[in-house]
Amino acid sequence: MGAFAFATVGALLFAGCASSAPQEDAESGPVTLTITANAITGGKNAAEADWITDWVIPQFEDAMKDDGKDVTVEFEPQGVDDENYKTKVALDLQSGEGADVIGMDGIWVGEFAEAGYIKPLSEVAGDAVDDWDGWDQIPEAVQAALSFDDERYGVPQGADGRVLYYNKDLFEQAGLPADWQPESWDDVLDAARDLKKLDGVTPIQLNAGTAMGEATTMQGLLPLLVGTGEQVYEDDKWVGDTDGLKDVLDLYKTIYVDEGLGDAVLQQEAAGRDTSFQLFAANQIGILLEGDYFWRSVINPAEGVGTAPMANRDEVVGYTKIPAMKPGSGINDQDFVSMSGGTGRVLNPNSDHPELAWELLAFMNSQEAYQERNATTISITPRNDVNDAILAEDPMLTYVSEEVLPITAYRPPLAAYPQVSTALQQASLDVVSGMSVDDALSAYVDSVKDIVGDDAVAGG
Repeated sequence: MGAFAFATVGALLFAGCASSAPQEDAESGPVTLTITANAITGGKNAAEADWITDWVIPQFEDAMKDDGKDVTVEFEPQGVDDENYKTKVALDLQSGEGADVIGMDGIWVGEFAEAGYIKPLSEVAGDAVDDWDGWDQIPEAVQAALSFDDERYGVPQGADGRVLYYNKDLFEQAGLPADWQPESWDDVLDAARDLKKLDGVTPIQLNAGTAMGEATTMQGLLPLLVGTGEQVYEDDKWVGDTDGLKDVLDLYKTIYVDEGLGDAVLQQEAAGRDTSFQLFAANQIGILLEGDYFWRSVINPAEGVGTAPMANRDEVVGYTKIPAMKPGSGINDQDFVSMSGGTGRVLNPNSDHPELAWELLAFMNSQEAYQERNATTISITPRNDVNDAILAEDPMLTYVSEEVLPITAYRPPLAAYPQVSTALQQASLDVVSGMSVDDALSAYVDSVKDIVGDDAVAGG
C-alpha cells in the first residue's frame, strides 16, 4: 500500500508539470542527451554498461554528426539494488528531472504510467515512433513487456521464456525417453516418480517459498497458474480462492509433502536456488523449471560464463515446453505455457529534446546495435531479424525464440503486483512446510484482500 500511495501522490504532483505534446528539438546548437540504466562497468550488468559507453555513444554521436547535428550523449551508470534504482528513477521523474532514455523493468511500467511518470512513446516523441520500422521485427507478445493498456511505453531490450530442463543421463537410467515432452502435469509427476528410484537424485525442483523471492513466482507459481487457464490478474481482479490456484497449491503438496518428489528443505534456504543450480549441474536433480537464463548464464560451459558450468551441457541437458495442467487447459486454450519477463527502455516525458531522444532509443534497438551487443554473449533479443542470425548456433535459445515466446504470458505491470507476488510465495511456503492447502489458500486470500481490497480479489 505504501508503494501505491507513493505512486498516487506522485501522479498528483506530476500532473501539474507534465507536457502534453512533444517539444521541438533545437534546429541548431549543441544538444546533450543522457542515458541511465542499472548497469555499471566492472559491476552490475557490466556488459550493458560497456556496450553503451564503448559502442552506442560514439556510434550515435558520429551518426548525428553525419546528419549535421551536434549531439553529445552522456551515460549515467547505476549499480545498485533494483528497488533502490526504481526509487531513484521515480523521484527523478516526479520532480521533472532524470535522463532522456531510462532503463526500466517491464513490471514497473504500469505503476509508473498510472502515476503519470511516463507516457506512451508516441505521445512523447510524435509520429516517428509509430513509423519506426523496428516494430515489424518485434513480435507483439514481446512488445507487451513494455506496454500498458495497449499503448507502447517503451522498447523491450530482451526476451526470455521458461521451460522444463531435464537430465538425459538420469532419464536414461530411469527408463525415460531422451526426447521427453510431457503433455500434462500428470506426465511430469510420472517422470518424477520414475526418477525417485535413482539413489541420490531429487526428481524435481519447483521453486517455492519466500527465500527464493520472485524466482518462486516466475519459475513456479505463475507458469503453473496459467496452465490452469487463470492469470494472476485478469478482468480487474487479482487471483484469490480460485480452482486454478488451489490446483497449483495441490501440486506443490503432491511434490513436496505427499510423495517427496522434491526437497522441501531446499525451498527454505537462503541460497536454495543457487544450491539447486549446483545440484542440477552435479546430476543430482532430474527436472528443473527455469528460464533460458539457466542455459546461457548458469550451466554454460564457456570459460568464465557459467556459475555452475556443465562441460557436457549440450549432450546431457534436455529442455521442453511446460505443459498445461491437461491438454487445452492453459490460457487461450493452450496445451503448453510459459512466463516471460524482461527489461527495456522508456523516454522521459520531461526531455527537452524528445525527438532526438527517440532517435537515440531507436538506434539502441537497431539491428546493428543488437548484433554488437551480442558479439560476446548470446541472448535472445526482441528482434526477429537479429535472432535469426545470432541464435542459429544455439538450438536452445532458438527453441525459446520460436516455440516458447509465441505462447508466453507476462506479469501485470501494476503497483500491487510485488506484494501479491510475496503473498503467493508465502502460500507456497506454507504448503511445502506442511500447512493444508485450504489453510494456506485462506491465509493468502486474507493477505491479498489487505493489499488490494475485498472487491479486487477473484474467487470465493
